[in-house]
Amino acid sequence: MKAIIAYIKPHKLESVTLALHHVEGLSGVSVSDIRGFGRGRGVGVAQTIKEGPADFIPHVRLEIVCRDALVEPIVETIRREAHTGLRGDGKIFVWPVEEAVRISTGERGEEAV
Repeated sequence: MKAIIAYIKPHKLESVTLALHHVEGLSGVSVSDIRGFGRGRGVGVAQTIKEGPADFIPHVRLEIVCRDALVEPIVETIRREAHTGLRGDGKIFVWPVEEAVRISTGERGEEAV
């Protein structure tokens, strides 16, 4: 199993999630509104949120846990749909998941996802 964490622009959320609905076998996605900064530090960005000494840019965080075979179609779907060609489109990270447990049934591993 793998965990996929993607940071995308808020206005791309709808197109990304609609496209993810077409990935066969995808069991779900968690979405969070977040803010942060990257290399550009929010310079010249209209949606910058000023908090103390730091300027933050709003983004959306997608969290997905899936079978290994689904990683490439999911990553490619997010990359394609979140792309605007502008700086700050976001990032996608993938790493291994050691275990998953479904609380309601006690299922473990891929069956829990």
